[in-house]
Amino acid sequence: MSEKREIRQGFYTGERPLFQAKDLKIFDTVFGEGESPLKESRNIELTGSIFQWKYPLWYAKNIQVKNGTWLEMGRAGVWYSDHVTVENSAIQAPKNFRRCHDLTLKNVSFSNGEETLWQCDGVLLEDVVANGDYFAMNSCHMKVKNLTLYGNYSFDGVKDVEIHHSRLISKDAFWNSENVTVYDSFISGEYLGWNAKNLTLINCTVESLQGMCYIDNLVMKNCKLLNTTLAFEYSTVDIEIEGKIDSVMNPTGGTIRADAIGELILEKDKVDPGKTRIICKADSKECA
Repeated sequence: MSEKREIRQGFYTGERPLFQAKDLKIFDTVFGEGESPLKESRNIELTGSIFQWKYPLWYAKNIQVKNGTWLEMGRAGVWYSDHVTVENSAIQAPKNFRRCHDLTLKNVSFSNGEETLWQCDGVLLEDVVANGDYFAMNSCHMKVKNLTLYGNYSFDGVKDVEIHHSRLISKDAFWNSENVTVYDSFISGEYLGWNAKNLTLINCTVESLQGMCYIDNLVMKNCKLLNTTLAFEYSTVDIEIEGKIDSVMNPTGGTIRADAIGELILEKDKVDPGKTRIICKADSKECA
């Protein structure tokens, strides 16, 4: 590969000013009003640069961004792009990162992460803060560490996701998901995990009204449930809770272990109570 040409303190406007650019190192450069400045670019390193307008990196490959900024109108910033790394950057614009492959985000903040990270494959998130609804819809093969998320309907339809040491304040998280495992995290939001398949929570604290219902194979190990009522309806479960569960309603099968259960609802016209074993650890006896 030839040595990369350098651009320093540039200012670009108009449509596609660096269309199909290759092998560039771009420093402290502003991409002003004008769409698609780096469309179809290859092997680009951007440091300290600012995107002020729409669609800056579409159909791009081998992109590295450090200390970057996407302002509010830098919308739909990185779509249909492969092998992209963004580090130590602030993104004000919504709808970033769609249909990307091999995407790494480290120490990145999304002040408006609405409809961000959709249908991406092969994603690494570390030390990310995001505020916005519909985060990470239909993405797959994700590894997440130290994510702080404020936004509802997150991770809808995702597959093969592993999350560590994160804090999710998110109504309707993990709906329609498959093969998701969450470790050492805090999740607060109504209707957690509905219609999921193979959802596993380990060492997590959860607060959720009618959480974890309609799930095929829900596993919870060494978790806490705070103010969680009407849980596990029509779910198959393997549950181990530290402390009490406020109420459980109509699980379809499996085992639930907890110190105590405030209210247990098993409606024989809706489920077979004999298919679910419920054990209260406080007195080491079966509750039902």
